[in-house]
Amino acid sequence: MFFRAAWNLVWKKGELGMRGVHSSEGTAHSKRKMPPYTNYHAQRSYPMPEAPFCTELNTEQRALKEKEKGSWTQLSHAEKVALYRIQFHETFAEMNHRSNEWKTVMGGVFFFLGFTALLIWWQRIYVFPKKPITLTDEWKAQQLQRILDMKANPVQGLSSRWDYEKKEWKK
Repeated sequence: MFFRAAWNLVWKKGELGMRGVHSSEGTAHSKRKMPPYTNYHAQRSYPMPEAPFCTELNTEQRALKEKEKGSWTQLSHAEKVALYRIQFHETFAEMNHRSNEWKTVMGGVFFFLGFTALLIWWQRIYVFPKKPITLTDEWKAQQLQRILDMKANPVQGLSSRWDYEKKEWKK
C-alpha cells in the first residue's frame, strides 16, 4: 500500500496521474479539470478550499460576480449570501449542526440486539438440551438433606449452621 501511494506521487509529478479532458486534437492530458472532479474540500479543520464550490456559473451568478467587483455597500444581504454560496457549500454553523444520523445508528444497534435476543431464545427452546436433573430444585433439596444427614464438615461448614435437635437453621 505504501508502494502504491509513492508510485502515484511519482506519476502525479510528471502530470501523468492528472485526469484530463479528451478533445478532438487527441490530447488526453491537460491541466483543466473535469466538471464533477473539483478540488473543493471544506471542513471545520480545513475551512478554505483550493477551488470554489460552484465552478460553472449560470447567467445570474455571473452578473452577481460582476456586481461583486464594485462596492460591497451596494450589495443586499441576499446577494452577499448568494456570493458566499458560490464560494462555499456550508457555513460553520451548518457544518457544526448535529445530524440525526445517531438515530439511524441506534435503530440498527437495537435491531441487531433484538435479533440476537430472538436467536438466543430460539436456541434455548429448540437447540440446547433440557436442564440436567441435578439443576432442579428438588434435586438440590435432596442433596442438601444428604449433606446434613452425613454431617459433612461439622466445624466450619454447612453442617455447623444446622441445629440437629430442632431441625432448623441456627440463628
